[in-house]
Amino acid sequence: MSDDILVVKNLKEYFPGSKRKSPPVKAVDDVSFAVRRGETLSLVGESGSGKTTIARSLLRVWEPTAGEAHFYSREGRDFNIMKLSKKELKEFRRYAQMIFQDPYSSLSPRMTVYDIIGEPLMVNFGLRGEELSKRVIEIAELCGLNREYLRRYPHAFSGGQRQRIGIARALAMKPELVVCDEPVSALDVSIQAKILNLLKDLQSQLNLSYLFIAHDLSVVKHISDRIVVLYLGRIMEIADVDDLFEKPLHPYTEALISAIPPTNPDMEMKPILLEGEIPNSINPPSGCRFHPRCAYAKDICSKEEPVLKAYRGQKEDRFCACHFAGELKLHSLADTEAEEAALSRK
Repeated sequence: MSDDILVVKNLKEYFPGSKRKSPPVKAVDDVSFAVRRGETLSLVGESGSGKTTIARSLLRVWEPTAGEAHFYSREGRDFNIMKLSKKELKEFRRYAQMIFQDPYSSLSPRMTVYDIIGEPLMVNFGLRGEELSKRVIEIAELCGLNREYLRRYPHAFSGGQRQRIGIARALAMKPELVVCDEPVSALDVSIQAKILNLLKDLQSQLNLSYLFIAHDLSVVKHISDRIVVLYLGRIMEIADVDDLFEKPLHPYTEALISAIPPTNPDMEMKPILLEGEIPNSINPPSGCRFHPRCAYAKDICSKEEPVLKAYRGQKEDRFCACHFAGELKLHSLADTEAEEAALSRK
């Protein structure tokens, strides 16, 4: 059995321009990575970096423009995702499910919790009657939902409870891979931790693999094993979670980390303010796509596009697409934590 559950190579997702002859929008442009069995791989970046587009392309919600993607099930089946027929795609989705960002709009207001969880079991496995009820109750309780909730409608629940319903629906099919599309961004901070802990517990109990999408690095640090940093449809850095936060190699990663609020309320937050907005995906900058907003940029950055190269990390190799990776002294979360510790001793 392969150590990788999902392997993605040279994925591209281009959308038609707003006008008839205008260039395409390059939402995802030549992205490659792998999700290991049992791990949480997180995709992070600003809005417009291509995170959700990657997820929806891999589940064939949107048809990819180019690239390859293979899913390897526990029993050794190889799903060539980009070439699946409608019938094969339906079967593949038993193994890969999605938790959506908005727990309010992703649930039908006309269905009870019982129906929301039970529908995929009825359609895909033909469960009925007592067998269906037993399975729905089992999944609901696994996700922290009381059985007396099952006859209620979504409007009767809080955001956190609704997200538990969405998680239960995704797990009804007994998937091996779950795509979590910013599952806590619409929730209060106090509820976010509970949902993240639930996801970690379920991963351990059910041997799940997560492709986790977020823009908040404090959330990502809590749940991830490895992190892929995206900018304007391209990968800037891939690293183990400890390596990334202790020693970022890419200036864009440094900027994202600087936006994490310090835990000490007396310490002043010092985010790196990137100039301007994220460039247009229709006509991305030449060379390194980040160079117009990078404080470390030199002439070569605007002329030559950096290659994603391997660098040695603490546990394993990591990857970065920067001409000066390893040469720059970038501020890390470890530096911030050291400053907090020094401040607390005063």
